[in-house]
Amino acid sequence: MLDLLFQNIDFLIDVVLAFITMSLGLSLSKKDFTNIISFPGSLGIGLVAQMILHPISAILLMMFTDFSPEVKVGFIIITLCPGGVTSNLVSFLLKGNVALSISLTVVNGLLCMFTLPILVNVSLDYFINQSSPIELPLLKTITHIALVTIVPALIGVFINSKFSDLAHKIRPVLKYLLPVLLMLIFGVKFFAPHNKGGIHLSPDELWTLGIWVLLLNFAGMILGYLLGSIYTISLQNKVTIMVEVGLQNTALALLVSGNILKNADMQKPAMVYAMLTFFSTLVFAWMIKTASIKLAKK
Repeated sequence: MLDLLFQNIDFLIDVVLAFITMSLGLSLSKKDFTNIISFPGSLGIGLVAQMILHPISAILLMMFTDFSPEVKVGFIIITLCPGGVTSNLVSFLLKGNVALSISLTVVNGLLCMFTLPILVNVSLDYFINQSSPIELPLLKTITHIALVTIVPALIGVFINSKFSDLAHKIRPVLKYLLPVLLMLIFGVKFFAPHNKGGIHLSPDELWTLGIWVLLLNFAGMILGYLLGSIYTISLQNKVTIMVEVGLQNTALALLVSGNILKNADMQKPAMVYAMLTFFSTLVFAWMIKTASIKLAKK
């Protein structure tokens, strides 16, 4: 059984990612799409923080490391993969603006389908140089991402519109089942043999990558919070943006670095990010929210 899982791990990542985005579609209605224009300021701040500032922060951080070029590109790929259902779940647990969270997920998901392959190739050229045979095929990548994100999400929207009672019953289960399923897949990826798509991380690599992963995670959250503070949006929206920027879609990052680029070193940052950042984002965002509420009462 385990051998079968190991042999099909990259395909399973595709399936799980498609399942996750379909579950997002089950939560979407016409109201959620009108919500996109209901929060223009917060939505714009979230997009700038996530699509522009966070990748820049990753590039700056990587300038202070002695990681291999492939690992550095792996860090950049993380910041180019916006959060998904997991960030929606954390926003829900923190009593953030879930409608804003979903709106950011939808818009970022559509944008990254086109921006991700272009910006990954720019990163490859910068860190590895143009003589490298590693390249992300633009049309193939857009098609691949669409098949595992946009198409399943549309299927979920269709099910929600036509079979709303069914969608309502399974949404609460999926909200907590999907992160567990995702972690299971990451676990299989971690323990799979190298020749079957596994990612081997030594204790030293876990420690070193973990430090920089948390720095990147905190940098994203701080950027989101500070940008929200500059434009004086509500605390609820600031916390939501913090979560969206800090908690990236590591399944999509693994898909790009593993399934498409087929580079084990590029997958390592995404694997460590998946292991650490759900809890670090939840705890750090909760601490910032609690401290902000206490300051506001003084």
